[in-house]
Amino acid sequence: MLKAVILIRGPQKGTRFRPLSFEVPKPLFPVAGVPMLQHHIEACAQVPNMKEILLVGFYQPNEELNRFLSAAQQDFKVSVRYLQEYAALGTGGGIYHFRDQILSGSPEAFFVLNADVCSEFPLMDMLKFQKEHGDAHSFIILGTTANRKQSLNYGCIVENEQSCEVLHYVEKPSTFVSDIINCGIYLFTPEIFQHIGGVFQKNQQDLMLYPYDGDEQSNGWQRAEAIRLEQDIFTALAGQGKLYVYKTDRFWSQIKSAGSAIYASRLYLNQYHKTHPERLAENKEGGPKICGNVYVHPTANIDPTAVLGPNVSIGTGVTIGAGVRVRESIILHGATLQDHSCVLNSIVGWESTIGKWARVEGTPSDPNPNDPYSKIDSETLFRDGKLTPSITILGCNVTIPSEVIILNSIVLPHKDLNRSFKNQIIL
Repeated sequence: MLKAVILIRGPQKGTRFRPLSFEVPKPLFPVAGVPMLQHHIEACAQVPNMKEILLVGFYQPNEELNRFLSAAQQDFKVSVRYLQEYAALGTGGGIYHFRDQILSGSPEAFFVLNADVCSEFPLMDMLKFQKEHGDAHSFIILGTTANRKQSLNYGCIVENEQSCEVLHYVEKPSTFVSDIINCGIYLFTPEIFQHIGGVFQKNQQDLMLYPYDGDEQSNGWQRAEAIRLEQDIFTALAGQGKLYVYKTDRFWSQIKSAGSAIYASRLYLNQYHKTHPERLAENKEGGPKICGNVYVHPTANIDPTAVLGPNVSIGTGVTIGAGVRVRESIILHGATLQDHSCVLNSIVGWESTIGKWARVEGTPSDPNPNDPYSKIDSETLFRDGKLTPSITILGCNVTIPSEVIILNSIVLPHKDLNRSFKNQIIL
């Protein structure tokens, strides 16, 4: 039998996702019409013999998370549980802390997926690959090819081209190491815990030798348990015949910033042709004009003269008036777009209102379309003292008056604007 662990981290992460992560934990933010995590759970639930999916992170359990978990359990007919860390323990420390829960029922192997990636999740291919490479206890990293410059932002893998063994692993190197990058999706056997346990014991010994490292905040146990899979485990395992890389040429992207959520939405909407054609809107008599891939929640109320797409997702209870144009955007639940407004490359927050003839526009932060290996850049918010042009984000409950233009701006929640803004963060 198999299990899956999804690392959802916690509230002090996701800062690049503000102001959207104020309202909803980042892993539950809707991408292509469903919470980000649901794409992971869907992929895991399709693997035969998958007995349990565990979410590991340090969010306080809240109403929203509980609702999501019980809905996922019913929809996918598989046990889905949340295990809460007492502090941020890193990618390896979290699974080591809950190793008894993961190993209960003795699974032969388990997947570990980071919540902030969007992918086609070739989990079945990874299982098949594991049977063909190394021994029964080999560990698999999902890798993909990036361009030389962008590879420096990821974990880089040097492989033996014949056997696909990982010979060398460096997390975010300062100079070029390899164009094969770590996708944050792994297949482990229970043996991985011996290696993590070794690092834990070494950390404990170091603490006895150097009890104070100037950080009074964290207790010793926590410092010993904070273990990073990438730097502490993979770097040591590389070249020992234990670690292999399965390279995928299917879509993959990180979801770090709000801008990358729109790109991820495009990738998932495109995949719906194969996996969920029923989620894609179609042109119908008396309905709005649909161009390209669009997701519309059945409760949304849309005027037939509106034009939507490509790459648009419309949430629950959204109202869209006559002559509205929406492209490359995510409209969250309860928002209202009044007649003849225009929304391009933007995320419109929950319960926000855009007035008549207003224009809300951002600059897409897409990968270079001419480079097949290009990934999305994790842009800094500011460059040369100016706000980097990026998508426009309206937090929840923002009101945009009629006939104004909001361009490349971030508007924090509960703001009533009274004029046009350009390249600003509106606090």
